Amino acid sequence: MFENLSERLSGVFDRLTKQGALTEDDVKTALREVRVALLEADVSLPVARDFIKAVQEKATGQAVTKSITPGQQVVKIVHDELVHFLTGDDGEIGTLKIDNPPAPILMVGLQGSGKTTTTAKLAKRLTERDGKRVLMASLDTNRPAAMEQLQILGAQVGVDTLPIVKGETPVQIAKRARQQATLGGYDVYMLDTAGRLHIDEELIRQAADVRDVAEPRETLLVVDGLTGQDAVNVATEFDGRIGVSGVVLTRMDGDGRGGAALSMRAVTGKPIKFVGLGEKMDALEEFHPERIAGRILGMGDIVSLVEKAQETIEAEQAERMMKRFQKGQFNMNDLKMQLDQMLRMGGMEGMMGMLPGAKKMGAQMTEAGIDDSMLRRQIALINSMTKKERANPQILQASRKKRIARGAGLEVQELNRLLKMHRQMSDMMKKMGKKGMLKQMMGGMFGKGGGGGQPDMAALEAAAQAQAAKMPRGMGGFGGGVPGGQLPPGLSGFGKKK
Repeated sequence: MFENLSERLSGVFDRLTKQGALTEDDVKTALREVRVALLEADVSLPVARDFIKAVQEKATGQAVTKSITPGQQVVKIVHDELVHFLTGDDGEIGTLKIDNPPAPILMVGLQGSGKTTTTAKLAKRLTERDGKRVLMASLDTNRPAAMEQLQILGAQVGVDTLPIVKGETPVQIAKRARQQATLGGYDVYMLDTAGRLHIDEELIRQAADVRDVAEPRETLLVVDGLTGQDAVNVATEFDGRIGVSGVVLTRMDGDGRGGAALSMRAVTGKPIKFVGLGEKMDALEEFHPERIAGRILGMGDIVSLVEKAQETIEAEQAERMMKRFQKGQFNMNDLKMQLDQMLRMGGMEGMMGMLPGAKKMGAQMTEAGIDDSMLRRQIALINSMTKKERANPQILQASRKKRIARGAGLEVQELNRLLKMHRQMSDMMKKMGKKGMLKQMMGGMFGKGGGGGQPDMAALEAAAQAQAAKMPRGMGGFGGGVPGGQLPPGLSGFGKKK
């Protein structure tokens, strides 16, 4: 979503940070380019103008132009202002007010914005992450099969839905949902209202009637992030006539320019609480302004990366792995587990987008053929091995290698590169284990000692920023090698076939 904006800003800041001293004219020239980049990203003109004005006031002072690292100071000011820009004055990240069971949540929006799917995604999140009992009810009596769609989605995510009774009005359904939620001991009940292709009196009146009956704790407006500035107009209109407490932006994984997300808070004053990142039922994330700002400016998002890792690996399993790695016991089963986890965490593209400075490696990685298909080829090679070969890869000789490569439908050269990568990773794990770095890293992710507890996010964030600071032009520390940047150990050889 923010890829083009991120690339443009990275180019501006690269030039800025290479200069030793900065004059006020240098800063103004750079900020003019930032303004153009924001406008190209579909950020509204008044918002872009206010943003540049706020940054310019802070970036042209004596403290910056006389600083030892003036370019980096400007980048930090832009980052901080971007966070403020996305957060607003109250600093609210976007937690839901569901403290008085059964708490009603009203979902509103235009038809086609992904409202019904988002309702199911949010219900799944509340059930699995927050341990809430959730009831969903469809109030859409206009669109054919709308009620059945929510019922099917409810069965998929394991969330109860209100039984369908034909002929009821939206207000009658809302009353029945409240009664069912109260009698059934539910914590939350979600009301999925009808949408329209555009805002009209009937849509507003129906949503207002349901609002008056349900008295929702949250009224969430679902808008399509691909509609650009029109999404901001829709939010303004809904808030003025119904009143919304927060916004959910959908299709944020698409090729839109991201201007809606950047303008939404500044124009409407309403927080973006969640963003939809795909069709899967778990593709819904909380909107964290500081993390989004970090991704836009190429600083990475190590906290989200750690959270994804925690979702895909259990603390006990992590502790067992750490003990094995410290002893230098890293076989093909361990490597396969790592590769599977990378795919579950969003693949190469998803992970690289969260690592500090790694966005700049995107072009080189694409050119070298380093993508999710490479991970799947590596997994296919490991699956083609016997149990004994996976546990003891050192026994692989020429005849075994030919059989394994043939079984995976690949060349022996690819297997040799996989074995080389395994040896490099094994050596690295052993060194990290001896220096205590593995234990420190696992402790940061899973609490003290790596055996459970709350992750030390502050320490992980600090470590990530420290690593980013050491990277020449944001790309060092990875071994291997392609022009203009370096790739992870063993990955550089997995490029496209010559």
